[in-house]
Amino acid sequence: MERSVSSLPQEKQERVWRALDGLQIEIPSWGFANTGTRFGKFIQAAAATNLTEKFADASEVHRLTGITPTVALHVLWDLPGGEGSVAQVKELEQTYGVRAGSINPNLFQDQEYKYGSLCNPDPVVREKAVQHMLASVRIAKALDSRDISLWVADGSNYPGTQSISRRIGWLEEALKATHNEMAPTQRLLVEYKPFEPAFYHTDIADWGMAYSLAKAAGPQAVVLVDTGHHALGTNIEQIVAWLLHLGVLGGFHFNDRKFADDDLTIGSIDPYQVFRIFHEILSYKTWNKVHEDQIAYMIDQSHNLKGKMEAMVQTVMQAQELFARAALVDQNLLAELQDSCKLVEAEEHFRGCFYTDVRPMVAEWRQSRGLPANPLEALRTSGYVEKITEERAAKNSNTQSSYA
Repeated sequence: MERSVSSLPQEKQERVWRALDGLQIEIPSWGFANTGTRFGKFIQAAAATNLTEKFADASEVHRLTGITPTVALHVLWDLPGGEGSVAQVKELEQTYGVRAGSINPNLFQDQEYKYGSLCNPDPVVREKAVQHMLASVRIAKALDSRDISLWVADGSNYPGTQSISRRIGWLEEALKATHNEMAPTQRLLVEYKPFEPAFYHTDIADWGMAYSLAKAAGPQAVVLVDTGHHALGTNIEQIVAWLLHLGVLGGFHFNDRKFADDDLTIGSIDPYQVFRIFHEILSYKTWNKVHEDQIAYMIDQSHNLKGKMEAMVQTVMQAQELFARAALVDQNLLAELQDSCKLVEAEEHFRGCFYTDVRPMVAEWRQSRGLPANPLEALRTSGYVEKITEERAAKNSNTQSSYA
């Protein structure tokens, strides 16, 4: 049975509110559009069909939750004109009151990237990929976006078909060139993934490879952790602790999964894991100096069955609630129990915080900030989903059901 917040000391409630005040979450533009599985798309009538509609949806999520002021953009999907699309984005920022967030290069879509992008054995293709990276940095500069978020799909499917060692060198060269183009305030977030689409070797397969490449690129390169991009059973919070210790934890792509990179809504399968990750971050902040905005909390989910607006709001609410539960942990008390090797007492304090029902407390925090106590319910009664369904249904009915 979950504990009630009514019995919590005032000091704990205040600690949770302070933590919530510092939490901002970036939402992805592609989370509002019709995206597919590996086999096809299930079309939603209310899905965004262009960048304007994506900004409108992101603005509504921010209006309801108050903590999603930025929208992650994918270069080829959202800025097809490259730097020429920047003016449109700036207009949309002014219109909808949300800003462009991380800029995501696209190095997996073009036919030339069949055998890799930054690691392609063809130097002409590698150069094209590098130029795309440099253009992405320039777009980020023009939009005053701090983070360039890099995921590389490069790898190979069969032993002996590619040189693993030479590809490391090509990748280091590309990231150094990207780093040299960046403004002093910008960051390069290097993401890793153990497999998919490559099934024998992936060029950036784990956090150690990402860390090594970040160090080779330069001091403004850091590591991005996608919670879906790990082998089953991986202790992600231990990776988070190491990256914090090394000073290279740049941020997260939050989602959930049961088997592989399923892109399910955060905490839908294993909320305890997200709680443990947030705890490691808050614990580290207790004992070390780290600024709140050094870690970018970003959502990377594609909703094919859940309604896209509902899923996004639900995701943000779940993240807030799990963050609040982690903030309940009394770090001083826990450290005392840990140092005394009082295993059961330490675990019970830890688990007790996880099992506390913080929803009333978070609802009060929202209301104190002029926000709906229950953003999901407010979305349902606002008429927004019905409105965009009516406006977009005809356009979405003409959308192809294939993945392409």
